[in-house]
Amino acid sequence: MSNFDDVMTKCKAQMEAQNIDLDEALLTAVAKSLGPSIYNADALVVATGDAGEMQTVKNFVTKKMGVAEGAEMDSAIASATEKIGKSNTKKLRPVYYYLLAKELGKEASFS
Repeated sequence: MSNFDDVMTKCKAQMEAQNIDLDEALLTAVAKSLGPSIYNADALVVATGDAGEMQTVKNFVTKKMGVAEGAEMDSAIASATEKIGKSNTKKLRPVYYYLLAKELGKEASFS
């Protein structure tokens, strides 16, 4: 199994554990858009309690999905955090960004 397949397996397991509906094509596209960063243990996980990390998330959403910072983005971030589980310290970046794309209706940003 490739490193990419390993990451996808972890993502799918997290989604299943949190009862998140899986659109495999979208998850794959999101993961591929993140490039080699998903193979780094620290970069694979979103630390929602870290302000610098959340700015990285916001920058990605702005650049990749074309959504400006504001209430819409903040609402999507809160929803994604809730769906993965606020107390879950291993929020996988592809899953988190997948949820943001779904929340913001920006799935096409990953086609």
